[in-house]
Amino acid sequence: MHPVTVTRGTGPLVLGFPHTGTHVPDAIRADLNAEGRLLRDTDWHVDALYRDLVPGVTTVAANFHRYVIDANRDPSGQSLYPGQTTTGLVPLTTFDDDPIWTTPPDDAAIAHRLRDWHAVYHAALTAELERVRAIHGVAILYDCHSIRSEVPWLFDGVLPEFNIGTDSGRTCAPAIEAAVHDRCAASGRRMVLNGRFRGGWTTRHYGQPETGIHAIQMELAQSSHLATETPPFALDAGKAESLRQVLGPILQDLIDLAPTLAG
Repeated sequence: MHPVTVTRGTGPLVLGFPHTGTHVPDAIRADLNAEGRLLRDTDWHVDALYRDLVPGVTTVAANFHRYVIDANRDPSGQSLYPGQTTTGLVPLTTFDDDPIWTTPPDDAAIAHRLRDWHAVYHAALTAELERVRAIHGVAILYDCHSIRSEVPWLFDGVLPEFNIGTDSGRTCAPAIEAAVHDRCAASGRRMVLNGRFRGGWTTRHYGQPETGIHAIQMELAQSSHLATETPPFALDAGKAESLRQVLGPILQDLIDLAPTLAG
């Protein structure tokens, strides 16, 4: 199993999928407990939501599961949200704070996973962003995520359907943030900008507007597209199609904006 799948497009937009992969090597799976083997914290069906919405898009998808190593965490292990509960570079628990390992990985194992999985994903993502920027003078990274709508260990209450993250405007041009915000607001669905999820390591690392690379994260509440947020995590076709009617115009707006941002 190769760590990453890249589908190259000709346009200025790159979609990142760091958490849709479900591959766990056998040697690592053997150290997961029964809860861990459920792979509960996958971004279930998010890749299907965005498939073929607009032409010319490049996609970079991690094929490995976040329990192997989380492609959206700082490789140094530094917390994304200091002072708040969150999972780490190699999670030790689920989003409900339930242990997932019978034998947690040691430092040497984590170093191997950084080299063999995390670094390979980000090398591919870096290469595609640079390729796209060379063509268009600008590249826009739209990082695709989802999470259960109720996770008391991480946040209070019920999560809005759309959770937009730009690290408080640092990772992209104001026009990009406004375009995504306005489409979500016009949909009539609940939304928040830079709330509990204001952009993970990927968004913050790559989002450097002054260099021509802009990044924005979309965290979808899984209630927006799943039939159930518990196993078997089935996609609800009706919900998914309704959601795609909002996501497609968002992506098209970003494509249309790109020429105005090229330096």
